[in-house]
Amino acid sequence: MTPLNAGEPATLGGAGGAITLVEGSTFCLSDRVGDVELGTSHGLFYRDARVVSRWELRVDGHRPEPLSVLSPEAFTARFVLRRPPRPGAADSTLLVVRDRLVADGLRETVTLENLGREPTAVVLELHAEGDFVDLFAVKEGRGGHGRAEVLVTDNELLFTDRSDRARGLAVTSSELPQVLPGSLSWRVVVPPGGRWRTEILAQPTMANQRARVPVRPGEHYGASEPGRKIEAWRDTATKLTSGDPLLTAVLQRTESDLGALRIHDDTREGRTFVAAGAPWFMTLFGRDSLLTAWMALPLDVGLALGTMQQLAEMQGQRVDPLTEEEPGRIMHEIRRGPASGQVLGGEVYYGTVDATPLFVMLLAQVRRWGADIEAVRALLPAADAALEWIERFGDRDGDGFVEYQRATDRGLANQGWKDSFDGINDSTGHLAEAPIALCEVQGYVYAALTARAELAEEFGESALAIRLRDRAAELRSKFAEAFWIPEKGWYAIALDRRKQRVDALTSNIGHCLWSGIVSDEHAARIVENLSTPQMDSGFGLRTLASDMGAFNPMSYHNGSVWPHDTAVAVAGLLRYRHIPGAIELATRLSDGLLDAAAAFGGRLPELFCGFPRSRFPAPVPYPTSCSPQAWASAAPLLLVRSFLGLEPDVPHRTLTVLPHLPERWGRVELTDLRLGGTVLDLVVDGVQVGSSNLPDDWKLITH
Repeated sequence: MTPLNAGEPATLGGAGGAITLVEGSTFCLSDRVGDVELGTSHGLFYRDARVVSRWELRVDGHRPEPLSVLSPEAFTARFVLRRPPRPGAADSTLLVVRDRLVADGLRETVTLENLGREPTAVVLELHAEGDFVDLFAVKEGRGGHGRAEVLVTDNELLFTDRSDRARGLAVTSSELPQVLPGSLSWRVVVPPGGRWRTEILAQPTMANQRARVPVRPGEHYGASEPGRKIEAWRDTATKLTSGDPLLTAVLQRTESDLGALRIHDDTREGRTFVAAGAPWFMTLFGRDSLLTAWMALPLDVGLALGTMQQLAEMQGQRVDPLTEEEPGRIMHEIRRGPASGQVLGGEVYYGTVDATPLFVMLLAQVRRWGADIEAVRALLPAADAALEWIERFGDRDGDGFVEYQRATDRGLANQGWKDSFDGINDSTGHLAEAPIALCEVQGYVYAALTARAELAEEFGESALAIRLRDRAAELRSKFAEAFWIPEKGWYAIALDRRKQRVDALTSNIGHCLWSGIVSDEHAARIVENLSTPQMDSGFGLRTLASDMGAFNPMSYHNGSVWPHDTAVAVAGLLRYRHIPGAIELATRLSDGLLDAAAAFGGRLPELFCGFPRSRFPAPVPYPTSCSPQAWASAAPLLLVRSFLGLEPDVPHRTLTVLPHLPERWGRVELTDLRLGGTVLDLVVDGVQVGSSNLPDDWKLITH
């Protein structure tokens, strides 16, 4: 059993084809009718527990027929349905519309519209249940039933968790229903051309206090509190547009999804940080949140700063084998559901090897993108503690490389981003044995050392900067010697417990390009190998080459395509743009991702299957893929930044733009790009770069 963030999320009912609505840490999973069906992974989830396990609408005793689903924002959807035609009738004349909004609970407005010429009688029923099962149990298909006590009053249903009486759910309606245990029902007559409507609230309760669903009766979603929050986000975020309508639409969906995946910590002056993704990871994750925040820097540096501040407050302080906490370590995930203590050993689990160097890497980036100098200074002790963890705990055997091995059988067996149990294997398919030193993690450590050196220079610590750069140079040299496989032309994905190279060809080497640890000589051969049909599926980079022993295009980490992974590889390729073939491959991978996004309605999922495009003209969905998922949503931003060659340096008042735009993109514009106290517009058309409002004391570098 691996209940943490690893492997396929759900096995019972699954999330495939489900409609996911999300706002902050609350989310709802349903089918395309809007129903939450018993025995599936569907539900309304609040504070890491499922508070609604059944939510089924019936019209005259029948399930409505679906017509379409519209979701203008990540937190709201309109389910357009009809009553099934009655026996002997050629068609249906009753339109049924369910308008749903998720925000610390659920509001659903059900509208019946009679399109016929005579009055129609309707019996409307809503069957509702709550089981209060921990999110982990639902994720693994272990959802139970019958844990709730049900209380019926004149106009509401009240559910209470038997095992934790502090948790509950209240279901109410604006139109007086008939209430029975587990159902609300209405008998109505809708006149010809007329409408009937009721608003239903599902409010979670904690300690007998009902969650405030932040929406007023009859309020349009755009005027609701979630709607106002997303508009405020758009008002402050950079606006990105392109001559390619598809890219523009994908970027708009990115903005909406990242806005909905933000979590506000009202106890800390409204600090925002980013959750990993819906449906299963609506909480703070070390690796996922840091990488997403990095990708989202062109939109909002505040999201990255808030994420780092939140992670710094939970940075490891002691040694605890059960949670894998160690001094200086950045945590993996936080959970507050009913079973979090049983699963994680506490609310916070630290079993990740890469979040700690990523934290240090991002700190230098947020400073470059304009974060307040004092806010960055306040995070320096956390960065130094992270580097100390890398040296003391990360490099457990003193060989100069960071390894991982779980502390107990409860933790994750693999602790890099490919954290499924079989995610690290050699060319024949044999699993690597821990301790395991991943290639990309050494790259992250290299980049963390150079990042901290950069900050040391700004803060007048020149001797420290020299020492850190010397350590980085030594690591780069040792890495090339230990990980490079000359007869194959790529880096080993890892070194195993015997310090043997785990020799599979994987997408992890793209992360090595991104971090800058790769020499030019090695980069040339890496570009060649990433360009092969074994790695390039046509819709993105496979996690594992198709001629490796463990390859399975329908696997989670052994041949699937992860958009964020491909975007990181593209960023790495464009870092080595001087290498022959690097720009061409980056362009091809980017085109494949955008075509995949079009097939998924403009939203890139967490992952999809790695079948070749020549076999299936559209990407094959992975059935339990999260969507929206934070780093998949943010991946298009990294593509734009990388092809623009966009690198601001606010402390030195310089903006570097070295564009190599794909031809299909046309003209790219960034409006209201905030770099510290400077707000500017940027236009890139081909190789031409312009800004109408760049301050005189700034320098624009374009060559």
